[in-house]
Amino acid sequence: MAKKILRWARKLQAVAQSGLTYATSPYEQERFQKIRAIAAEMLADTSGADAGQIELLFDQQKGYATPKVVARAGMFRDGRILMVREQADGKWSLPGGWVDVYDTPRQAVQREAFEETGFTVQAVKLAYVRDNPCGTAVAWPFHIFDLFFLCRITGGQPTASFETPQVEFFPPDGLPELSPHRVRKQDIELMFRHNANPDLPTDFD
Repeated sequence: MAKKILRWARKLQAVAQSGLTYATSPYEQERFQKIRAIAAEMLADTSGADAGQIELLFDQQKGYATPKVVARAGMFRDGRILMVREQADGKWSLPGGWVDVYDTPRQAVQREAFEETGFTVQAVKLAYVRDNPCGTAVAWPFHIFDLFFLCRITGGQPTASFETPQVEFFPPDGLPELSPHRVRKQDIELMFRHNANPDLPTDFD
């Protein structure tokens, strides 16, 4: 039920954001502001976050509502996949983060990989596009697409960062505890399949 509420709240927020962008009547503007407030209350009730803070976050979003984009890197060595421990929850994920404005997807995933692992990489394939179903109301109250790239390591060495204090390679049968709002076991398994067979077509929802 919590996931359904999160999905409904995100939809309401998107409707409200687009409505506030295009509505010209002050009465319509007021209605869309009320819809946005309801979405914030739903997210707050689901997550325990403060509804006022969520509304402030919503208020920063302008223009027609579209999904946000995350790029993640699948980096392999000797049949093992590189993962990073997330400072936020102490669990493990694939290196990645938000795609910055004016970054291409390739630039974004290569930058994130270097910043979080210390390795330089070349993105060689878009392996997987996922409609993210597992973001939390606190961290990600918006609709998200995750782009998973198969990347080839070209240099560097494992280097921790403030956000990712540990960097390590793992075999497919020895994965660590995953950060549930970032990656799922099936995401990792899919990346192993693409690494083993690069000619597989790109997967997408």
